[in-house]
Amino acid sequence: MNTLRQAKIGETVTVKKLHGEGAIKRRIMDMGITKGVSIYVRKVAPLGDPIEITVRNYELSLRKADAEMIEIE
Repeated sequence: MNTLRQAKIGETVTVKKLHGEGAIKRRIMDMGITKGVSIYVRKVAPLGDPIEITVRNYELSLRKADAEMIEIE
C-alpha cells in the first residue's frame, strides 16, 4: 500500500482510498481530499513533517500522520 507520505517531491498522484475513521477522516475530506482527486507534492519539510501539496488548485500542508491515511496510486 502506497501512502501520500511516501510520494516524492514533484510527483502527481491520485487518491485511491482514505483510511481512518470519524472526525479524522471527515477533516481530510473537508480539505478537498477525496477518492479520485489528483494531488501534486510541492515540498516536504527537512524532517518530513509537514508535507505541502496542491489539491483542487490550492496549497495545503498536511501532517505525516494525516498523509499516512491517504492511499495513493
